[in-house]
Amino acid sequence: MARKRHAEHANHERWLVSYADFITLLFAFFVVLYSSSQVDKRKVGKLAMAIQVAFQQMGAFPTSNTKLPLSDSEPMPFQDVQAVENVSRSQDLQRFVQPQEGTLSNAVLPGQIRGIQEAIEKALAPEIRRHVVEIKQQREGLVISLREMGFFESGSATMRRSSADAIDRLVSVLKDRPEMLRIEGHTDNVPIHNEHFTSNWELSTARATELLRIFITEYKLAPERLTVSGYGEYHPVDTNDTPEGRGHNRRVDIVIISAPLFGPARAGKTEIGPLASQRTPPTAKEAKQIMPSK
Repeated sequence: MARKRHAEHANHERWLVSYADFITLLFAFFVVLYSSSQVDKRKVGKLAMAIQVAFQQMGAFPTSNTKLPLSDSEPMPFQDVQAVENVSRSQDLQRFVQPQEGTLSNAVLPGQIRGIQEAIEKALAPEIRRHVVEIKQQREGLVISLREMGFFESGSATMRRSSADAIDRLVSVLKDRPEMLRIEGHTDNVPIHNEHFTSNWELSTARATELLRIFITEYKLAPERLTVSGYGEYHPVDTNDTPEGRGHNRRVDIVIISAPLFGPARAGKTEIGPLASQRTPPTAKEAKQIMPSK
């Protein structure tokens, strides 16, 4: 007697296999998205600092009085870590890239900056005592602040005649030195509108340009050493709520750049670092040490 075959029941739970595969793939997808979104903050910081230094050497923002924000959550602020790392990196690079010959490519060591500061403080001692000149060191060099009350007519870009002697003494220190100079104009936040200027931007730029003109035409400073910029009221060094604070903010800063990275372009060419003919090629062993392995 033949047995009756029972019909097989359909398995309605097979969809769980496909669903489990889908969930696994979805999980892997989001893990990849998350991992790719976690940017190396230290590398980003290094890139930002490199760009900032490049702009500073061209005389662009930020101004010499702008301070980098500090992170209290780190045992050591990133800029301090970067400064330590740059010391060893610079020592390695100096073995392979020789500084470009010429006065404009000379870096200034901390001891030299101190010597420049002492010479300028001695030359401008009367103005420093009258608080119309302030000298301070910033991260990119030495800043000489010429305040309006000692050097410029109010609301004007015209230099006071009484300031000519101070400018002459200052230039006597700077004229034969090799450092790059950046001239920055600054104002307070009181709006200006007269027959010559319609904004603080124009006033700050005009004052910086006037000092630039005097340096070039009257004292024959090399134009290649000089850059100029106007910042209006947007980079104060003091409060604008008091007359004294506004007086400190109305100034022209001369920034002696401490370490220009690159020399000027020659013969219509844009050069990064020294000319190829001036470089000392590394040995095969040295090149292997600095070139990343493939």
